[in-house]
Amino acid sequence: MKPKALILTGYGINAEKELKWAFDLAGAEGTIVHLEDLIENKKMINDYQILGFPGGFSFGDHIASGKVFANLVKYNLFEEVKNFIAADKLVIGICNGFQVITKLGLVPSFDNSYEPVVSLIDNDSGKFEDRWVYLDVENDKSPWLKGLKKLYVPVRHGEGKLVARDNDVLERLKKNGQVALRYTTADGSPVEYPANPNGSVYDIAGITNEKGNVLGLMPHPEAYISKELHPRWTEGIVDEHTGLDIFKNAVAYFK
Repeated sequence: MKPKALILTGYGINAEKELKWAFDLAGAEGTIVHLEDLIENKKMINDYQILGFPGGFSFGDHIASGKVFANLVKYNLFEEVKNFIAADKLVIGICNGFQVITKLGLVPSFDNSYEPVVSLIDNDSGKFEDRWVYLDVENDKSPWLKGLKKLYVPVRHGEGKLVARDNDVLERLKKNGQVALRYTTADGSPVEYPANPNGSVYDIAGITNEKGNVLGLMPHPEAYISKELHPRWTEGIVDEHTGLDIFKNAVAYFK
């Protein structure tokens, strides 16, 4: 039986169809649901095994990226989402979705506290970054990242710089293995702009909660789900993994 993925949309989210396509190709059954429809029927979430917060520009990023969308979830669905996570189901937040789940405290959620201790702020470049980046899988303990070592995927964001509340938070992320993905280079040279497109501390591109079943990342794996989507595929450039492997891992988790 295919695992079912609930993909939230509404209020400026614009990557929900890409995310559904990725889940469907990976072997799941993706369903796009407007946030208000889920708020009106909260029990609906129990019918799913995966919850996806897609990318986009919820509420136009007018206050802070993901803030308003996160508040709608917090004050209407927070208990349902926490129960979903506690049941060892999977959650992913990509780009704007990552911004949402950090503001909700779903990651890093030290000691299941759901306290927001990291944030995603304006890129150091002061502009919207739209480029492909290399990623190292720092720790593959997350079900989302099993067997993956390196990825090449696009970013497209204006507020992607991950910052921690203090150095203790950063050190705890490292110690716990909750730094999931880091920006890197193809040849091992030092990482600087544009390899790190936003200036994230410790070159962090993605983090997890302590159990690893919640993953947040700024890059878009759902935008590279076949080798023909690689910007240089006509030159015979081939990667060992595509972003689709992240979603295949999610499907495999339930088999």
